[in-house]
This record gives sequence, C-alpha cells and structure tokens, in this order.
Amino acid sequence: MVTPARLSQLIVEVVFLLLGVLVAWLGLTGHINFDRRGVYWLAISVGVAAWGLLALARPGQWWMKWQKWNRGGSLLVLGLLMLAITRVPFVWVGRLLAACGIVLLVRGAVGAILILKQQ
Repeated sequence: MVTPARLSQLIVEVVFLLLGVLVAWLGLTGHINFDRRGVYWLAISVGVAAWGLLALARPGQWWMKWQKWNRGGSLLVLGLLMLAITRVPFVWVGRLLAACGIVLLVRGAVGAILILKQQ
C-alpha cells in the first residue's frame, strides 16, 4: 500500500519525467522561442544550479542519501547546462536543450524507482 506522502512524492517525480519529455522534444524539434542571452534566463540557470548545490549540502536522513544525490545532482547539472546554453552557438542550443530534457527525464525515472523501492 502506498502512503499519501509517498504517492505525492511519486506524482512529483512523474511530473519531472513528463517535463523532461517535453523539453527534450522541444530541443530536438527546434521549437526554441526564448531569449537565451537575457537576464531572466541567466537568473533562472544560476538559481537552479544554486538550488542543486543547496540540495546536495543539506543534511538528510541516511536512508534518503540516493534521493538527495539524484535531486541535487540533477538540478546542478541542469543549471550548468542552462548556463552553457547562454554561451554556445545557436546550432548547439537545441542539443543542449534536449540534454536538459534528458536530465529531467532521468531524474524523474530514478526518483520514481527510489520512491517505489522504499519500505
């Protein structure tokens, strides 16, 4: 039986999985319509990377170690990829956006597996 707390965690991971599919699809099909050199994109990418570092540095329960690494590490990698998007040629933007989607997809899948493996 899945408790309500674990079910809500599982729903969050499924949302990350679906978001990853959407972002990867947008990157691969070239439907890119944002200002990658704007202040807002830079602020969001630095914020996501900092959020990932804080998630990794935050102490937690020892049995949730892999979930912490999954969440913090994926946010850190996502923020760094978003920062890289601001500086690469436009030809690479779609590929890096697809990589961001794959990071989110893997984070959602691994997070869901870790939640379902809990006793």
